[in-house]
Amino acid sequence: MGLADEAIERIRDLIRSGELAPGSRLPPEQKLAQQMGLSRNSMREAVKALQVVRVLDARPGDGTYVTSLAPRLLLESLGAAIDLLQDDTLLDVMQIRLMLEPAATATATACITDQHLDQLSTLLGKMRETADDAESMIRYDMEFHHTIVAANGNESLTSVLDGLSGRTARARVWRGLIEANAAAVTQAEHQAIYDALAAGEPELARAAALLHVNTSAKWLQQVIRRPARKRVRHPGRDTADGPDPEPLVPS
Repeated sequence: MGLADEAIERIRDLIRSGELAPGSRLPPEQKLAQQMGLSRNSMREAVKALQVVRVLDARPGDGTYVTSLAPRLLLESLGAAIDLLQDDTLLDVMQIRLMLEPAATATATACITDQHLDQLSTLLGKMRETADDAESMIRYDMEFHHTIVAANGNESLTSVLDGLSGRTARARVWRGLIEANAAAVTQAEHQAIYDALAAGEPELARAAALLHVNTSAKWLQQVIRRPARKRVRHPGRDTADGPDPEPLVPS
């Protein structure tokens, strides 16, 4: 373990033990380095690394503080990491969504409020209005699912699913661009989820959410595992044999 890594672990130990509580200010860099028996350079690198993952917050002219350590902060980097996954590993992300999202939708039936339902109804209307704009519609799609999961009151679950949905949303936008009936299918699936939630039917909500995520997962699996098509070059343009544009999944 390098000295910077050791410094990171030592600071984490102070936070875990409660000696550095959320919102507390760290001792000056030199004092903290001396306290831990490490160099100031190692301490500086450790502090910078912990800022990146939102454990620490440096305030110029004031000092360095422990953040609130809220799940939305600490799990924020999950989405950035998932964003780098490629092809088959993206199917793994969809598999995780298949496990978590239907369950989260089902449990939301017990705590969803009229205000949540009104918001979901508004988002359904926005999705219908933007049916010809795949990117806008998927943005409302993501907000729809975020609202449902957030109704559970579990910030960690919400942060995890937000991180998972961000990367797969790009594939769903691509589906909307190349599949003629994608918007209509998506709207119908979201309406079914809303109807189940409004009726307070957890198993129906689970099934509707499972169908919705599974539709995207199956489409993505077919596209990723489809053999590459031979490229045909023509003067002034470059297209693929067959009707499907390439690349099929956006990077």
